Amino acid sequence: MARSDTAAAPVETRRRLHAHPEVGWCEFRTTALVADRLRELGYDVAVGPDAVDTETETTPPDEEVVAEHADRAVEAGVDPAFVERLREGGTGVVASLSRGDGPVAGLRVDMDALPVRESDDDDHRPAREGFTSEAPGVMHACGHDGHTAIGLGVAERVAAADFDGTVKLFFQPAEEGGGGGRAMTASGHLDDVDLFVALHLGLGVPMGTVVTSLEFLAVSGHDVTFTGRAAHSAAAPEEGRNALLAAATATQNLYAVSRHAEGATRINVGTLDAGTAGNVIPESAEMSVVTRGETDDLCAYMETRLREVVEGAATTHGVEGEVTTRGRTVSADHDPATAERVAAAVEAANVDGVDAVETHRAVSGSEDACYLMQRVRDHGGEATYVGIGTDLADAHHTARFDVDEASLAVGIESMTAVLTAAASDGGD
Repeated sequence: MARSDTAAAPVETRRRLHAHPEVGWCEFRTTALVADRLRELGYDVAVGPDAVDTETETTPPDEEVVAEHADRAVEAGVDPAFVERLREGGTGVVASLSRGDGPVAGLRVDMDALPVRESDDDDHRPAREGFTSEAPGVMHACGHDGHTAIGLGVAERVAAADFDGTVKLFFQPAEEGGGGGRAMTASGHLDDVDLFVALHLGLGVPMGTVVTSLEFLAVSGHDVTFTGRAAHSAAAPEEGRNALLAAATATQNLYAVSRHAEGATRINVGTLDAGTAGNVIPESAEMSVVTRGETDDLCAYMETRLREVVEGAATTHGVEGEVTTRGRTVSADHDPATAERVAAAVEAANVDGVDAVETHRAVSGSEDACYLMQRVRDHGGEATYVGIGTDLADAHHTARFDVDEASLAVGIESMTAVLTAAASDGGD
């Protein structure tokens, strides 16, 4: 399958999305753009509260952030009533195109950006070529703009293709810690999918390589609060209970937690906020902590150690310590048979720009698409996570992140081949 004659269109779409990034549960403009294009292509489209179930555990941003994004979307021409509906019921799109009674194939891409201020240096290509973020402090620093562009490119290709079953496209909100995967999983749209694929650009996969099974770590995010008692640091230090000191003790001890013999484990203290003045013993301290494990059990092991460390630090310094879990993402086991099936479809398509197809890599990150994968498997289907190689200007989640846009065409052609093969009688 040769590269699309309309290869420039995904690049234009990606740059448009890059210039107007939206964080999780605030993808108002993006949802509108995606839904409008899918309807034009003839898909049955479920939007917002019809695509996700926000009664599940989710983590929306502060209302001030939501309001800023909503205002920008309305100013850009999005229907205010549409924006309000998404504010109340969630963002996201699920689209379906049926050609017969054959198998159901699904593809998931994510849409949200990150609270990162993008570089404006001249040697940063988006700044140099005029598509840098126009949203203050928000940036597509992980490639989700490219994922959404790939999803729309696949939608166009699938609409023009022959197959005997159904193709479903999942444009997921709030992948970056917002619980979007759980909410989309609970919608029920995955329950008839026979083969499900999620994708990501980069993640250490080089340009020209497609990996048909990326294996992620399970992850959980936690808010830790220490509550003590304020006091004058010179006049009556013995009356204080130092919450900052407890947090500092906990931070050091968390990094001393033993790793596990049965697989990879991680822990990170990402933020610590405490104190009001240099001469006041801090009465409160707040931390954000992320734990990861190669399996769900290993992640649970790290969570248990987190709670033990917090309790010990609180006891040592005479304060109260509380751990609140704000979200989890499961791991997803590598399925060799599914990886081989997807690899065969990519290889058979002879995708321009693909030099190598691998069937497995472990990734030291986490992905809430694993919830969607697990749901499909629980209902008897197959699921895998595909890595589309690309050259990166800088690491994921950094201010100078950028992708090689030639990888968009590779993603579109590869995923179109996989979906149309799977959505036909006889599968591959």
